[in-house]
Amino acid sequence: MADHNPESSDDPIPAAPTPATLRRWRRMLADEREESRAYRELAARRHGEEREILLRLAEAEERHAAHWERLLGDRIGRPRRGSPRMRTLVFLARHFGWVFVLALMQQAESRTPYGDPDVPPSIAADERIHAEVVRGLAVRGRSRLSGTLRAAVFGVNDGLVSNIALVLGVVGGGAATGTVLLTGLSGLLAGALSMAAGEYVSVSSQRELLAASTPDETARESIPSLDVDANELALVYRARGMSEEEAQHRADTVLRRSVAAPLPELPGVGDPEVVGTGLGAAASSFVFFAVGAALPVLPFLAGMEGGAAVAVAGTATGLALMLVGAVVGVLSGASPLRRALRQLAIGAGAAVTTYLLGLLFGATVT
Repeated sequence: MADHNPESSDDPIPAAPTPATLRRWRRMLADEREESRAYRELAARRHGEEREILLRLAEAEERHAAHWERLLGDRIGRPRRGSPRMRTLVFLARHFGWVFVLALMQQAESRTPYGDPDVPPSIAADERIHAEVVRGLAVRGRSRLSGTLRAAVFGVNDGLVSNIALVLGVVGGGAATGTVLLTGLSGLLAGALSMAAGEYVSVSSQRELLAASTPDETARESIPSLDVDANELALVYRARGMSEEEAQHRADTVLRRSVAAPLPELPGVGDPEVVGTGLGAAASSFVFFAVGAALPVLPFLAGMEGGAAVAVAGTATGLALMLVGAVVGVLSGASPLRRALRQLAIGAGAAVTTYLLGLLFGATVT
């Protein structure tokens, strides 16, 4: 991180800032203080290196706050609260998940007003670096997300899309309310079981593939017994992606160690714990698919019929799809609104298509 100190910079202080400028400085001061508070809240939930990094970021934001305090001088006025966005970040940092809040913090760092004439180049540079630090921490957090969370996100999304499409398809075909209800509940159960089975096979197979790619411990223990002048240790490293020169250097280094020296791990290809467990992914997928698939059926379960039931089912499903899209957007560092609208468009496209097919099928039958 940059070591510039805005307090000792030579940036000129405007002799007579306008009331609008003073308001802008006070807002920036409040936001820097809120951002520092958010980092400290996150640090309180972490330990080790991640905690140290977050505390360093908090100190950097306090250093930036000192710049605005210096500019304001005796015109600093009463302490102000930060913007609603920054206060929301502090609240989320205090009460909610690590990766989700880091993704929001990354976006907040990227929105620093670099073009503001009162923002020194050192602060603008700091904030760009901060965004990359937060991006790195977010990558760490995302890598720890198991297959269980992935199954949950895909499960609820698939449940919403598939069952609203199924329900509207039979509605378009002129089916009675009882038939619509039976179809929706059947789709819920069949889809949840199918998703659970698919996730179990997928995650279990991935773990088996990773396990098959993990170096054999007995091979590592055999290294001290190798003939120093004639062996194929370098080929092990080359087979796992190293260049010929790098592999030979690595092998020579290992062979020069004494028998008592700790032996290095042979390079592996993945961590099965990152993938999650087959049963965990299956259970998560089943539950969340069922939750998503239940929304289009609820109005019919409640006794609603006709257009009113379709309108309620469509609205509830659309809002849920947008929520899922927004969460995925935040976690991936993309625009939540864009991802929300994309999910809505996908779901609406599927529902309209099956409804029109239902109308066509119903018209053909009659």
